[in-house]
Amino acid sequence: MEGAQLLFLDFEFTMPESKRKPHGFYPEIIEVGAVFVQEDVQDTFSSYVKPTRFPLLTERCKSFLNVSQEDIDGGISFLELMVKLRQYEGATLITWGNMDVRVLRQNCEAAGIVYPFQTHRDLSLEYKHFFGDRNQTGLWKAIESYGKKGTGKHHRALDDALTTYNIFKLVEKDKQYLVKPAPPTIGDRVDFSKLLKRVSTN
Repeated sequence: MEGAQLLFLDFEFTMPESKRKPHGFYPEIIEVGAVFVQEDVQDTFSSYVKPTRFPLLTERCKSFLNVSQEDIDGGISFLELMVKLRQYEGATLITWGNMDVRVLRQNCEAAGIVYPFQTHRDLSLEYKHFFGDRNQTGLWKAIESYGKKGTGKHHRALDDALTTYNIFKLVEKDKQYLVKPAPPTIGDRVDFSKLLKRVSTN
């Protein structure tokens, strides 16, 4: 992946008060964390985002994410979020799980905005296949399995995006250890300079 442009993205979303969702409810992005990488970190971005369909947060949502209505009311609009994300639209999007991409697509569709990314990698699936796990592993459990700690606080979008990036680096490093070296060529096995010198002296 040398030289590749990668965008590690994490969102937090609105939640209904209970399993019984209000009519027309769908999860809306209320916080974004983005880490843009090319060789190393080039840019990070973090902001709250104001929902439009259901602008008032439920008590469950505020409690689970530890956010206030005032936090969200002071955030950027979804349109402003998309203007920011379009700066990275040539990058490969990397998320932990597929929920972030599903919600972004749904929010784009609801707003009549074209979804900006062409390529996406679900790092949780890659982690699952790499380690042969039966089930997908949670983000912070995955980083702890490496003997590391997650960055900042869980369920803060930028912290989770940075943690995803850190797992990515660890997994990519492990993959390199498993790459089989190419079989030696005859040139590797025979020192032709010595062979030619021996032939010329005979």
